[in-house]
Amino acid sequence: MIDVAIEGAVATIAIDRPERRNALSGELCVELADAFRALDGVRSVVLTGAGSAFCAGADLVTRFGSGDGDGGVTDSFRPSFEILLDTICDCAVPVIAAINGPAIGAGMQLAVACDLRVCTPSANMSIPGGKLGILLSPKNIWRLSALVGHGLARDFLLTGRQVTGSEALALGLVQRVADDALAAAQTLALHVSTLAPLTVQGHKHALNLVSETTMLGADAFAALRGLEAAAFASDDLREGTAAFAEKRDPTFHGR
Repeated sequence: MIDVAIEGAVATIAIDRPERRNALSGELCVELADAFRALDGVRSVVLTGAGSAFCAGADLVTRFGSGDGDGGVTDSFRPSFEILLDTICDCAVPVIAAINGPAIGAGMQLAVACDLRVCTPSANMSIPGGKLGILLSPKNIWRLSALVGHGLARDFLLTGRQVTGSEALALGLVQRVADDALAAAQTLALHVSTLAPLTVQGHKHALNLVSETTMLGADAFAALRGLEAAAFASDDLREGTAAFAEKRDPTFHGR
């Protein structure tokens, strides 16, 4: 469920699934993207999660289905998730993530897609794909690297590093830390809404264009897609998701 509240020129969009720590399903991604597209007349947006979590990631209970006969699995989540992130990036007005608790995996990727991030000191952020056998999409690898730099992106993706909100501020992953992340994000969004809208929106679009100059070429993009497909067809992915469901440590064999 998605809740949308508009006060003046500021919209607050909340993922309201606290019983699953706001884990995202494919259907919820579609609903969230639709909420962004339906916004009209606002000058800034705050994105947050209900309860004590921002977003615990993709809902692995519903994400994967049976394969297509080639030994892989079907992913009901990633196509909708990719569209959601593009929708946030393409939103004409600034989007501020209010990270009120864990932002794990897809949750951290969701925060990275926003323009600015405000989090609590104790919020934790990580991308534990290596514990599951999941490879990030090319665009999400690019977004993370563009935001934090190659060295830190390698630390997150190769080791599964987890950081607190205070550490994330020092590393440049977030821009503000506050005990009440939502209130601080809304105050920042209100400030943004008082600025010249054509200037703010123009700067956002210009920064997006500048970032896109570092986007990979067609050959490199295709190579990453091949790595992604291989990971999703692997035994390791099945082992990683099974271990998650069974609450045990996975045993990977690299195949």
